[in-house]
Amino acid sequence: MQEHIARFADYLKYQRNASPHTLRNYLSDLEQFYDYLCPKDSNGVRPDIDIRQIDHITIREYMAKLYQEKRKKSSIARKLATLRTFFKFLCREQMLEMNPARLVSSPRLEKRLPKVISVDEVVHFIETPDTETVLGKRDRAILELLYATGCRVSEVAGMNFDDIDFRHETIRVRGKGRKERFVPFGSKAKEALAAYFEVRGALLAEAPEHKRDAKAVLLNYQGTRITTRSIGRLIDKYVKECALTQDISPHSLRHSVATHLLSAGADLRVIQELLGHARLSTTQIYTHVSIEQLMQVYDKAHPRARAVE
Repeated sequence: MQEHIARFADYLKYQRNASPHTLRNYLSDLEQFYDYLCPKDSNGVRPDIDIRQIDHITIREYMAKLYQEKRKKSSIARKLATLRTFFKFLCREQMLEMNPARLVSSPRLEKRLPKVISVDEVVHFIETPDTETVLGKRDRAILELLYATGCRVSEVAGMNFDDIDFRHETIRVRGKGRKERFVPFGSKAKEALAAYFEVRGALLAEAPEHKRDAKAVLLNYQGTRITTRSIGRLIDKYVKECALTQDISPHSLRHSVATHLLSAGADLRVIQELLGHARLSTTQIYTHVSIEQLMQVYDKAHPRARAVE
């Protein structure tokens, strides 16, 4: 089975153009399934298994084990999705005749609305970095970009100089599966980028010459391309500094962008294109957020909405 996993990894990397994060998750899920099927003996040796011996009953038993371990439903659903994709690949490669994971039902997941913060809170949050410092200018540019474009953190971290068109105020974004799209950015993001570019050379100089990535827009304090984890950490830092009433994640800014645009009258198809969603159904969750906000305002403000005491 290890050989099949290795071939699947090559398929994801070279044909599907999966991101390192996606590839890591797929392989982690498959290794856990392999450990379940073929646990190591006392000498640390793990026997192999004929892939054709795995049927839907085996996969259901594995799912049952995950339930017993109190794993989250979302985690179990992801692992099942990984197995479906893996066995689909094996069928396509004619190593299997049918996909056993297709006969296993996914757990029902609770529908959770995205966490959204108000426009005033976003403005307060974005203005938190100290723009008198080099890193503060960089952090302000990162936060402005995230809110201006609605991009994923990985997309912002992966931006190159050639992707930015200052004249037309657009950025070429490489999304999931290396799909490209062009997104606009406003004057505030443009100003923040311009201020950052004035000091970016100081960061680039910190990197050894053989490690310098002159193409990268955003650099860390060592002068190399910033990572998604570093962006997540700096967001956590500024959440604490500006004392927001609720914790937010990098993805919360993306949710907030979509909700604010929808509330301002933007077309759902435009928001879908901006966020890089493959399906409109993914974008439609933001309509529920806006309706919920509308109901909250109505309940608080409308004199006929209050319950009779």
